[in-house]
Amino acid sequence: MLRWSSRLAIGVEEIDAQHRELFEHINTLLEACSRRRGEEAIFEVIDFLDAYIADHFGTEEGLMRRHRYPDYHSHRAQHAKFAAEFSELKRRLKSGRISAAVIPTNRLLVDWWINHISRSDRELGDFLKSRL
Repeated sequence: MLRWSSRLAIGVEEIDAQHRELFEHINTLLEACSRRRGEEAIFEVIDFLDAYIADHFGTEEGLMRRHRYPDYHSHRAQHAKFAAEFSELKRRLKSGRISAAVIPTNRLLVDWWINHISRSDRELGDFLKSRL
């Protein structure tokens, strides 16, 4: 499960609010997978996360472009890699292999987000705070 804490805040409220909401929905998905809840519930969360992640990455990338963030291309590449991995996870879940997707779901959604926020987004936050 993802637990939000103030140490994950990057200091840009728009992004922090999105991260908090994202954590809530990821936790809903992880719980649904672990309890083998109905596929419908799992797919509702997956579809929400798919759209939400695109919106969140769009917000970050828009801020990076607007403020000429020097590490834009690297940060954007991290987003693209995650989106591709999420698409694969979505495919695996929709193929009916929900139990086989629980470990990759945890790795992708928990580990990736914690690491990404703690490193890349923190650097972006430090940069943006000096500009906003």
